[in-house]
Amino acid sequence: MLNYIDKKLNNITMYRLVMYYLMAILAYAVVLGNMGLIPYTSFHIVISVLYITFFSWVTNILFSKIFKAPTNIESLYITALILSFIITPTQSLFDLNFLWFAFLSAILASASKYIFAIRKKHIFNPVAIAVLVAGILTGQAASWWVGTVYLIPVVVIFGLILLRKILRFELVVSFLLVFIVSILTIHQYFGFLNMISFTSKAILYSPVLFFAFIMLTEPLTSPTTRWMRIVYGIIVAIFFDPLFHIGTLYFTPELALVIGNTFSFIVSPKTKLVFLLKEKVKIAFNTYDFVFRKDRHFSFKPGQYMEWTLPHNNIDNRGNRRYFTIASSPTEENMHIGVKFYSKGSSFKKSLMTMSNGDVITASQISGDFILPKDINKKLVFLAGGIGITPFRSMIKNIIDKREQRDIYLLYFINSAKDIAYTEILNKAKGFGINVIYIIANVSDAPDGWNGEVGYLNIKMIKRIIPDFRERIFYISGPHAMVKAGEKILHNLGLKKKQIKSDFFPGLV
Repeated sequence: MLNYIDKKLNNITMYRLVMYYLMAILAYAVVLGNMGLIPYTSFHIVISVLYITFFSWVTNILFSKIFKAPTNIESLYITALILSFIITPTQSLFDLNFLWFAFLSAILASASKYIFAIRKKHIFNPVAIAVLVAGILTGQAASWWVGTVYLIPVVVIFGLILLRKILRFELVVSFLLVFIVSILTIHQYFGFLNMISFTSKAILYSPVLFFAFIMLTEPLTSPTTRWMRIVYGIIVAIFFDPLFHIGTLYFTPELALVIGNTFSFIVSPKTKLVFLLKEKVKIAFNTYDFVFRKDRHFSFKPGQYMEWTLPHNNIDNRGNRRYFTIASSPTEENMHIGVKFYSKGSSFKKSLMTMSNGDVITASQISGDFILPKDINKKLVFLAGGIGITPFRSMIKNIIDKREQRDIYLLYFINSAKDIAYTEILNKAKGFGINVIYIIANVSDAPDGWNGEVGYLNIKMIKRIIPDFRERIFYISGPHAMVKAGEKILHNLGLKKKQIKSDFFPGLV
């Protein structure tokens, strides 16, 4: 079942999945409104959504023209839907209080992406900062009406699917655990039964789950590394309790998130970068190395990834954004990404392939813990599948340029010899302690005189090629199925969790 879900998730972007998630909540809320299970009619819910979507559309167009920046239609709809779930629905067609608060929230949400920004990157979650400021200006407040027990089933089911896609369970878990401890501490509930009853009500009759799945996990305003995300979840949870206050200042969900966003920006500064295509070089079968000029210097670690945005026409359901691992080393002048193309590729990749020298693409959100240990004496193993070689190209190039000697085995799994990429770098790697082993999956695909290995990754192969495997840290990068299979094999070999590092690789084509 999980394999089926993963396969489906690999064919949809995170942003499109979030939009479908919110649309499912809307559809379910309309049904509940018709049944009289929530205090808002389906008519008023739909009218409210249409108003807020229209306000968001107009203000997004306005700011995109003022700042000469491309508009992301998915982001627009996501923002509008979230606002619709936390602003109390209108009770009439011309409710001036609703219209003023909704319009101000929509314009502030759009503005936050441009005004509350440093180096072209917004600091705060657009919805959180919008309703916070709009509330201060109007004296109104977001009701977070989505926090009802009747919406819990769709919120939880789709929330868990989203977490499966973005792999941020540690963020949500840390937030929920600290939230529960915090409310029990502040409210001083004693006795097991009282604790269970109070905790269940605090979760089922509040927006905490919607907030955790949708608002807290937004990648653009949350930390980029695992441990910082855990701390981020803890900080937001502490301020999330509505009865927690400092003097006369009572905290709201939006204020808690803004405080967390501030922490996130401090510990992992964000930046939006503009790259000009310098050249694209074919490096393997249907695989190209895209070389970009940087608009300015920036820091990253070998093995990290970024979110790349390429506006284009006729965008399919996989959107105009992708996560690509940085294939270049910080020591290089230009930026490299390695991209594999398929016959039924996405509109994003088709547009990427048609780029000409001098064309522009933007990237942001330098992220990832898939990096080399600082101790160069650590013994390592790189397991690369297909285009999963890109983070290792970055690491190896960095090792070469810094003249380091490291004890590394690179097992590079390909379908055929023509799929081998970055051969020039890999050939140089052998002089720096890196043992490169090419492995073709099927014997029938191996060319005459093939000197590499043949077969799929298995326990016997690891034991034969790497006798001291228990002393090493394993890095796995490639298609999701290969990464999961590799993790299982390594666990069966008795390796500890800290000895296995997996790359984020969403697998969209």
